[in-house]
Amino acid sequence: MKTLRLASIFAAVTLACVPAAAQAPASAEIRDHLRKAAEDLRERNPNGAVQELKAAIALDPKNSEAYANLGVIAFFGRDYGQAAQYLRKAVEIDPSIEKAAALLAICERRLGDPSAPALLEKAVRNLKDKALRVQCGLELANLYYQTGNPDEAAATMHVLVDLDPDNIEILYMAQRVYSDLADDTLNKLVLLAPGSARVQEVIAERLINAGDLKRAAEHYRKALEMDPHLPGVRLELAQAILESQPSDPVAQLDAEKQLSSAVQAEGDSASIECVEARLALDRSDLEGAYTHYKHALALDSGNPEAQIGLGRVLETKGKPEEALKYLRMAVQSEPLNDEAHYRLASVCRKLQLKEEAEKEFRLFTEIKQARERLAGLYNEMNKRPPGAGEQIPDAAP
Repeated sequence: MKTLRLASIFAAVTLACVPAAAQAPASAEIRDHLRKAAEDLRERNPNGAVQELKAAIALDPKNSEAYANLGVIAFFGRDYGQAAQYLRKAVEIDPSIEKAAALLAICERRLGDPSAPALLEKAVRNLKDKALRVQCGLELANLYYQTGNPDEAAATMHVLVDLDPDNIEILYMAQRVYSDLADDTLNKLVLLAPGSARVQEVIAERLINAGDLKRAAEHYRKALEMDPHLPGVRLELAQAILESQPSDPVAQLDAEKQLSSAVQAEGDSASIECVEARLALDRSDLEGAYTHYKHALALDSGNPEAQIGLGRVLETKGKPEEALKYLRMAVQSEPLNDEAHYRLASVCRKLQLKEEAEKEFRLFTEIKQARERLAGLYNEMNKRPPGAGEQIPDAAP
């Protein structure tokens, strides 16, 4: 597992974690040794720092700062056994040194000590230093992952994702843990109920990810044949039909039939209304599309597809001022939606809002390029990227 750069956690490699008020008054000679040790560390002379810190301990055997810094130096020298001894001594002298305790937990994990999980869990719960807390969390999640405890690993990653949602190392580890947990769950489902409707639904979802919409629709139909009351499948089937045959009138009628059955069986939803609106747009029925999108927004006021749809319909009807409101809502609801930024840029241009138009088109371009890179990565994995749908023009609005 990749780890964070712990050097960035500790300024100048020193823990600097022992408040002056918490320490016994130090003699001038001890302070001089600690000062020289700090200078040696700044000058990348750890051997000199070690000598100075040991000299300070010889004068004051209970100097927790000196022990803590010796532990840090040993840690960066990858001597985890020696580091653990120094850090343990520092914590014994002063239990309030939370950074030393956290670094001790990491050492114990790397030494295979059975006390490591409890120490790391405590650090993840209580540590105030965010970077070190993240590192302890990654160490703990990796420990659980390697020892075959995926549920605990997933719970730890959930905490870390909430703590630092844009951290690359956290995102990598999270997708790894969640993917394995999903695969384990799927394997159990297939073993317990290989001929069930749910397995047919899973097969359809995997085919959707691979971009095979026609075969996905076949498996959604099989799922409904096995269990006509299976929730959500009719909507998924309707979407697969429309995306695989977008201009086929027969397919459109089939999709409408599935949507009508979904409403009867499960009740209406914003997602169903948005698909109905797209069907109306395919038939150039602007009023019908407007009605369905409005109903979708009434059912879910934060639905970005409904917001974009209303903006699109109103712009087409020559009402850019009204469209502006819904498109601004859409980019707030879903900031990474390239279509929302494109359509907002187009409306702003018509309303002579030059600065906003330029900003939105720039965002559209950046997000579109990022999606293209993502599509390339998904293609290498033989998967369909999330949000793959309507193609937005390349030309500026």
